[in-house]
Amino acid sequence: MNLLKQVSLLVQKEITLEWRSKYALNGILLYVISTVFVCYQAFKSVHPIIWNALFWIIMLFAAINAITKSFVQESRGRQLYYYSLVSAKAVILSKIIYNVLLMLLLSAVAFFVYSTIFKNKLGDPTLYFITVMLGNLSFATVLTMVSGISAKAGNNGTLMAILSFPVIIPLLIVLIKLSKNAMDGLDRSISYNEITVLLAINLIVITVSLLLFPYIWRD
Repeated sequence: MNLLKQVSLLVQKEITLEWRSKYALNGILLYVISTVFVCYQAFKSVHPIIWNALFWIIMLFAAINAITKSFVQESRGRQLYYYSLVSAKAVILSKIIYNVLLMLLLSAVAFFVYSTIFKNKLGDPTLYFITVMLGNLSFATVLTMVSGISAKAGNNGTLMAILSFPVIIPLLIVLIKLSKNAMDGLDRSISYNEITVLLAINLIVITVSLLLFPYIWRD
């Protein structure tokens, strides 16, 4: 099978397994909705800057809970089975695509619930929603790569935190700045640099994953 066919089959497998159990998806959705509700009960109303920062904190922890299980739930026997059938590049690409789809779903639900409960005027709602999509795309690519490395190192949670920290923090800074521009309704041309940075981060992370993961997979 060619790479595209392998990736397609693996993504279908991930979706089928998730649809059968639904435990992880339902748990993460419950986490997002309950966190937003608790924040509402605690604050009732917040300043727009805090509203923006709080939303990204919620999405970051939702992404961590959703994506860190990507490789942890795969038994060694199943990994050996995959190794005999498909390429390492197909495995990491399928994980990234599946986690991107999962995060896009979660972010859409979270944004709807958050903006409904915590009403806040957005100067450019379209740009803000695009920022949310780009942000969760970035979370998915970065955390999938780090999760794969961590799993091959014995599911070391400390290693995952160390590896993800240098990428996640600059990513959050760019996302908060871009979403703040959208909240203020600034001209979209001002935000082109931030959008370019986000796209570049995703491209670099995916490239590094394709180059690095096959060596890790051999072990």
